[in-house]
Amino acid sequence: MTESDAEDRKPQSDEARSAFVPPSGVVTQAPPVEEESSTTSEFALPKGYGVAQPPVADPEGSAFSMPRTYSSRDAPPAFTPPAGIPRVDLIKDAPWQDRMRTMLRMPVADRPVPETVQKTEDEGPAVPRVLDLTLRVGELLLAGGEGAEDVDAAMFAVCRSYGLDRCEPNVTFTLLSISYQPSLVDDPVTASRTVRRRGTDYTRLAAVYQLVDDISDDEIEVSLEEAYRRLAEIRRNRHPYSGWVLTLATGLLAGAASVLVGGDLIVFVAAVVGAMLGDRLAWLCAGRGLPEFYQFTVAAMPAAAIGAALTIAHVDVRASAVITGGLFALLPGRALVAGVQDGLTGYYITASARLLEVMYFYVGIVIGVLVILYFGVTLGAQLNPDAALLSTNRPLWQIGASMLLTLAFAVLLQQERSTVLVVTLNGGVAWSVYGAMHYAGGISPVASTAVAAGLVGLFGQLMSRYRFASALPYTTAAIGPLLPGSATYFGLLAIAQNDVDQGLVQLSKAAALAMAIAIGMNLGSEISRLFLRLPGAAAGARRAAKRTRGF
Repeated sequence: MTESDAEDRKPQSDEARSAFVPPSGVVTQAPPVEEESSTTSEFALPKGYGVAQPPVADPEGSAFSMPRTYSSRDAPPAFTPPAGIPRVDLIKDAPWQDRMRTMLRMPVADRPVPETVQKTEDEGPAVPRVLDLTLRVGELLLAGGEGAEDVDAAMFAVCRSYGLDRCEPNVTFTLLSISYQPSLVDDPVTASRTVRRRGTDYTRLAAVYQLVDDISDDEIEVSLEEAYRRLAEIRRNRHPYSGWVLTLATGLLAGAASVLVGGDLIVFVAAVVGAMLGDRLAWLCAGRGLPEFYQFTVAAMPAAAIGAALTIAHVDVRASAVITGGLFALLPGRALVAGVQDGLTGYYITASARLLEVMYFYVGIVIGVLVILYFGVTLGAQLNPDAALLSTNRPLWQIGASMLLTLAFAVLLQQERSTVLVVTLNGGVAWSVYGAMHYAGGISPVASTAVAAGLVGLFGQLMSRYRFASALPYTTAAIGPLLPGSATYFGLLAIAQNDVDQGLVQLSKAAALAMAIAIGMNLGSEISRLFLRLPGAAAGARRAAKRTRGF
């Protein structure tokens, strides 16, 4: 095969097509045929001699074009289920999160045609700009700690509000992508965006949710330019609390946690100082560009060092409470809950990445505390692992400490001031339920933690549905008093004292408590969606994947 033949066989791209192809219905004239020259070559073929012509290939077109042999008149009848195709009713008064989740769990062909909420140009929506706006909204939500399903729902709501119905968003831990196909015979358009930096700011998260809510509302007109302007303002807004306020909140969180596990005034002050020193050291490491793993390692050391120093100095305090309080300020409860939630809702890649991140944070904390504990035990610190068996029955002090811990946690999450009081009360209720079940009722701590976390998720979901906002500002800080700080510390202490079996038992207990928190919160949220619907919400239950039954 010659080079020219190979060139002729190459498929012609869309860009190679001429822009001057006459429209259908216009008759074109053939070019004039030149008269046959009187002078011919002696090698010319005589008249009447036939030459076999090569077969004419079909013209190349889109990969989604109908085949040449297809005829709609002779096509077999379409298959219809015996019970008919179910009708999907999406009540406009229902929260947009519920409506979008319902459609995301449906096949593309079964989704109802959207009613365009926002006005678009006469020639149709600007597809690249809508996709770019959608990705930017999803980036802010994912970077703020929102779950993958909620990010999917928000992206889908923005697309459908601007008239793009055949959209498929895809969310992973660091990559956002969305694909739009105008019709079954058109090529899809795909765009993606990478999330490189994460920052906890629930004020920014609430502003993004408000923007998506306004875009989804048919009574509020938000053009693409207006949406871009509001999104730029959300990015430029400063955090509501400064760095030193966050450091003070870290200290108060650790002090409240130390009182929660049986500490007194001296323990409270020691835990506050240790946590503030650890937070400042972590800020210093962040400014030098060190990864978060080393930041957690450094931040865990001061509280453990102060607890060991108090024991060496023979001060009559519970050093375990000081170290436990410092651990409470570092445990990644938010990332853990988000990871388990993604796994329960079917986003397994994102869930695996989040849980792997949590594991790295835990390893960093373990290294930081173990280094100090090894030095403390070598220097003669009498750290007693049996102190874990001491029960603290101070309900009023513990409820007050749990509310202070929740308040400090809410400040660390950069929440709006309007949500701080609600989440503080939610944290106090959670600890009251846990204390009543565990201390008064004698129920296991894992079951008590799961029930208390379930109530946190239920109340938080109700508040978010009432305000059409994210549930994270109403739930994340409220689980602070339930985090397994003491079990983590005593597991590390046992390992430092060469009692590996007891240490693994305590660490397994900490892992069980963490899973109970995450599953309880997710179950409470699902219960609120299933049984406690708002007036006007859709009556049908949202679809989910069926159990595979082993195959």
